[in-house]
Amino acid sequence: MARSVNKVVLIGNLGDDPELRYTGSGTAVCNMSLATNESYTNSDGEEVQQTEWHDVVAWGRLGEVCNEYLERGSQVYFEGKIETNQWEDQDGNTRYSTEVKALEATFLGEGPDGAVPGGGQPAQGQSPAPSQRRAGGQGGASGGGPPSQSGGDGQPGSDETFEPDDDLPF
Repeated sequence: MARSVNKVVLIGNLGDDPELRYTGSGTAVCNMSLATNESYTNSDGEEVQQTEWHDVVAWGRLGEVCNEYLERGSQVYFEGKIETNQWEDQDGNTRYSTEVKALEATFLGEGPDGAVPGGGQPAQGQSPAPSQRRAGGQGGASGGGPPSQSGGDGQPGSDETFEPDDDLPF
């Protein structure tokens, strides 16, 4: 039987300040827009810059930490999975949106006011520079215990726990 994998790794810069809100049951939801850039040389020998935009959502304590320490322009590493949502618009048309559900975040660089992001634990098996801190499902982010990945608010996958299989060099 084949095993499937839904894993996303992104490193980019926020295009806007994070937007934090809470569900009716009090679970934090942080929406972010992340830009990733790549460049290549076209057939005419000209360098072409291409930007791709990603909608990233962080739930629970991870969302609160992202909102607290990230701002427009912040460089951040996200690990998570792709989720597609379906709904009907006002005209009854079926609409879809695809987003990255962040399960881990590493803040690359300084946060607002030059503060080093989070008091989070470093990635397993690594000793990051003081300006690189990690927050996510297993390591405690600033403010105590691990981020909540559940809340009984009907959010898909809210009862899942992410556990990395191994230490990857990236």
